[in-house]
Amino acid sequence: MRQHTEETLTDAVIARLGKISDPRFKQLMTSLVKHLHAFARETKLTEEEWFEGIKFLTAVGQKCDDKRQEFILLSDILGLSMMVVALNHKTPPGATEATVLGPFFVHGAPEFEFGADMTKKATVPGEPTWVTGRVLTVEGVPIAGATIDVWQARGNGVYDIQDPEAEFELRGRVLSDAQGRYAFRTFKPAFYGVPTDGPVGKLLDAMGRHPMRPAHMHAIVAAPGYQQVITHVFVEGDPYLDSDAVFAVKDSLVGKYRKVDSADEAKKLGMPNPFHRLDWDFRLAPAGEAKARKSIAASDAVT
Repeated sequence: MRQHTEETLTDAVIARLGKISDPRFKQLMTSLVKHLHAFARETKLTEEEWFEGIKFLTAVGQKCDDKRQEFILLSDILGLSMMVVALNHKTPPGATEATVLGPFFVHGAPEFEFGADMTKKATVPGEPTWVTGRVLTVEGVPIAGATIDVWQARGNGVYDIQDPEAEFELRGRVLSDAQGRYAFRTFKPAFYGVPTDGPVGKLLDAMGRHPMRPAHMHAIVAAPGYQQVITHVFVEGDPYLDSDAVFAVKDSLVGKYRKVDSADEAKKLGMPNPFHRLDWDFRLAPAGEAKARKSIAASDAVT
């Protein structure tokens, strides 16, 4: 058939997918076509509106470069990133929960020794903070040699990769020691707004939404034989915990940044007095458990 109506067009497009050899790709494309066509029918999408959508997506792509990923930001503010995380990272009880990666992760961050100072090259001042804790199994057994990859925005709400003069600032990797312990010096995170100078910022404004993210530290924690976790540690009491622009807050990931006013403790840690301290443990699930949970979920879906 060469002539299609709004009632027959969807089936005609799906029929053209019949030669796809990859069953998962076929499933994804079939569902995508169905939902796109259903969206157009439900909203009675006009040509002018669809062209505005095309212009918006074009602008999103044009805003992307090796330092900025506007499509990730778009996915984040629409809640799609957290939906994908929720579907794919159903952590067992006791394991650290996952959140979004965000658009500002970079590979190749420098590795620091236990207790090292990640603020030495800081171009923006902040509140000195000692971060320490352990990497453990869900049963509480220490995991030695785990990699903790951390990064956070500076005090002005800008990440290092957004500033050509601040490469690898407040960003680095540390390893857990034989007792599973890790420690480093940084600044207390501050809340900030996601970039609003691009099409995603205009979209937020059109939706009447603020761009703010509650203060947080990003972390990717990994160890051989365990599930890697991409997560945040949020600051207790932050005013944006209940309205995070990317919907990433989880109660289990809110940490207490305790203010310490002790000359003796400051001297012992090599910190100025007073300073802030975060004690935070990461708990990892066994690597095989993720596949097992997905298999069970798939089985349940079939039955």
